[in-house]
Amino acid sequence: MVNYSAQNKKAWEYNAYEFWVKQSGTPADRAKKNLEDPVGMLKIHADYFDTYSGIKVANICGSCGKKAVPLAILGAEVTVFDISEDNKRYALEVAAASNVDMHYEVCDILEIDMEKYGNYFDVVFMEGGVLHYFHDIDQFMSIMYSLLKSGGKMICSDFHPFNKISDLLNLEQQTMSYFSTDVFEGEMAHARFYDEAVRAQIPKCSYRKYTISEIINSVINNGFLFKRFDEHPAWTNEKLPGEFTIIATKQ
Repeated sequence: MVNYSAQNKKAWEYNAYEFWVKQSGTPADRAKKNLEDPVGMLKIHADYFDTYSGIKVANICGSCGKKAVPLAILGAEVTVFDISEDNKRYALEVAAASNVDMHYEVCDILEIDMEKYGNYFDVVFMEGGVLHYFHDIDQFMSIMYSLLKSGGKMICSDFHPFNKISDLLNLEQQTMSYFSTDVFEGEMAHARFYDEAVRAQIPKCSYRKYTISEIINSVINNGFLFKRFDEHPAWTNEKLPGEFTIIATKQ
């Protein structure tokens, strides 16, 4: 495991299970919400799935299973890849309470077992801010391409690069030049929900934020057929871009 992945793992395993219970409810409570409206729990991402039943989905950095479990309820065969054991515990407890099966691999995304998972998935899906955890976006996109079957689809939904210059989503992370290529340390996404004494103890993550052109060119350069690029409003101000979604297929 590369050093920055080990660093990020420490941050994402700091009190994570307890955080999810506090933030999203007990596994039983979360399961009830998922079962009541699994498509609604997918939010805007539901628009990008052609079907659910029987498809094999790789949920990259799938965290607490907030999208993976609804997908499983809808009939998908879901494998979550994530770096946190605590995230796995919560996600699998929610899946069990939802009476669905779900695979969960705790690993460095850059070291996924390609003998097992290469050319395996119909869909590779990520959302909620993933790309900035990886310092080499070409390496990351190459792995996404390798996971897909021929004709498979990548759904890459992430924070809009404009967040580099303005904290549009109120994540309380530092801003910088839009064209900065610096790797920097910053708080993990949930740190802002803790009081200052606990917040100061949470390990930092190592980030590299990208421009729109870096992201798009990496998708194209790694062999994907670029199909669609959508921009979505910020949670805090619908007049400003907060997120984006890329749809691309393996040729």
